[in-house]
Amino acid sequence: MIRNCMAAGGLTALLLAFPGTAISESSETYRQLNLFGDVFERIRSDYVQETEDSELVESAINGMLSALDPHSSYLNPKNYRDMQVQTRGEFGGLGIEVTMENGVVKVVSPIDDTPAARAGLKSGDLVTHLDGEPILGMTLSQAVEKMRGPVKSSIVLTISRPEVEKPFDVTIVRDVIRIQSVRQRAEGRVGYLRITSFNEQTITALRRSIDRLQSEIGDGMRGLIVDLRNNPGGLLDQAVAVSDAFLDQGEIVSTRGRRREDAQRFNAKEGDLAEGKPIIVLINGGSASASEIVAGALQDHRRAIVLGTKSFGKGSVQTIIPLQGHGALRLTTARYYTPSGRSIQAKGIEPDIEVNAANEVASAAQRRSEADLRQHLDEVSEDDPSRLEEKVSDKDDEAATPQAENASGSAPPAEAEGDPQDLQLDYALKLIRGIETSARTQQ
Repeated sequence: MIRNCMAAGGLTALLLAFPGTAISESSETYRQLNLFGDVFERIRSDYVQETEDSELVESAINGMLSALDPHSSYLNPKNYRDMQVQTRGEFGGLGIEVTMENGVVKVVSPIDDTPAARAGLKSGDLVTHLDGEPILGMTLSQAVEKMRGPVKSSIVLTISRPEVEKPFDVTIVRDVIRIQSVRQRAEGRVGYLRITSFNEQTITALRRSIDRLQSEIGDGMRGLIVDLRNNPGGLLDQAVAVSDAFLDQGEIVSTRGRRREDAQRFNAKEGDLAEGKPIIVLINGGSASASEIVAGALQDHRRAIVLGTKSFGKGSVQTIIPLQGHGALRLTTARYYTPSGRSIQAKGIEPDIEVNAANEVASAAQRRSEADLRQHLDEVSEDDPSRLEEKVSDKDDEAATPQAENASGSAPPAEAEGDPQDLQLDYALKLIRGIETSARTQQ
């Protein structure tokens, strides 16, 4: 029993050491911790095979967090480092997008101006060995981890290419790879921006992409399409910055947690990179979190028309709490609200104009959203202490942009450009051209 009490006491000390955490001194709390200590010690002494204490504790922490909601979790030191790499948007690597096929790594695409592209890797190449070690038997994450490494270090890839008779080796020197979260292209006189994620590079890349579009299209640019489809989200500050890029004033998003005093509001500063031109935002069931913040802000301010299908509905805020020497805690601490006070959580953003993609019509029944996830947070209730009484938007409801007022349920006739298989993009292109034509007619 002494050992049991020590185990429970050790857990109590560990929890008390977590930043911002306090444990009630009630006897019931300590009885529950003592129960944990009893179970922990029984597993250590009597389980059929020897166990690692660290693995047991990590599993217990994960179990505790997974019972809260789908997005709270424990990040061990390795996972914490991986998450930091992902949000920074740059790492030491080769510069290829890959997937797994028949037990080997398949190159989806080499990223422009990276070691992989310069070494001549092609889409469709199969990577069978890394430094002579067969990939067969590795998971995709294990193979990717092996391909990443210190800048200026080298790795040998064995490549099987369909048009080449025998596999061959390619030596590639790793370099700093910057994840390209924003891509742009001109669709006639319409600028198309694809935002794939919200990392530390996103707002810088967005500004650069808009500059390139303005240089390519010139003063005759009719408007912008901002594609957020299948964008899973990312950093809150980047979502705020992207929204701010197209707004002159008003609230962008608010977050409300357990305590009323913890509520935060983020407001736009003057300056619209699109200079008032029409904007259409594309969303679908894969648009989540930060993507929904942008779509909701531009929709509520009537700055953009939101087109596509209902978004995922992840309207909760996760705070990363570092645990010195033990990784970090990802804990849900608040909910997101759009400028008009709408909760995104388990509801998502409804498009102004619903347009199904060709492949979404057949798969609508299989689409999953936040509301389908086990243990998901419900929409905030009327008596929730985090609910604010006043309207959180400080925008002028009368300051609607002409393009929003001209929106209708059907696309105006216009010449078709872009990918005819992408029904949503094609619809958006026709709509922007129709808005611009209507504005000229009114003038």
